[in-house]
Amino acid sequence: MEPKYYRGWHLAKNDFEYKTTEFEWSLIRFYEAFTRFVYTTGMITIGGDIKFAEHIILHVIRMQDRPKNSATIARLINRDDIPNIQYSLRKLESIGLVEKVRDGKGNQFNYTVTELGEKVTDEYHDIKAHILIERLQEIQKAPEKLESMARFLSILTGVYEEAARDSATITPNSDA
Repeated sequence: MEPKYYRGWHLAKNDFEYKTTEFEWSLIRFYEAFTRFVYTTGMITIGGDIKFAEHIILHVIRMQDRPKNSATIARLINRDDIPNIQYSLRKLESIGLVEKVRDGKGNQFNYTVTELGEKVTDEYHDIKAHILIERLQEIQKAPEKLESMARFLSILTGVYEEAARDSATITPNSDA
């Protein structure tokens, strides 16, 4: 893009910064669209008042059909707010989608989906396949593009995590 289009933008002073910032804005818009899709599709299957995070946690628990504890769930979705995850788990448990099970040693709880949770996640899959996957398959070379983007976003996740750690070491400006 020509410099005249990003010169006045505080987040982009050169072409590389512009491209980085434009990518970030695209990512924000994608995240919001993804959130809406998960929430509205989940509402079809559950009909209850559960938030985006709870939908994601439910699918993570079902992933590979193995019980998971809150720390594992947090690690898998790159979150560090265990108390909020535990709140979501209690909410999912209260509406009958997951249940607590003791781990093999009996000193920690894991979560597994119930029959209702399995039914709901299967129905979510069916709706997703019909509404979203059919559309994605219309994109030329979609499988290759999705695989490449997933790897790229995984690498960027590491870069942004490292940058977040670095920024946490900077003393905030007290004049602001």
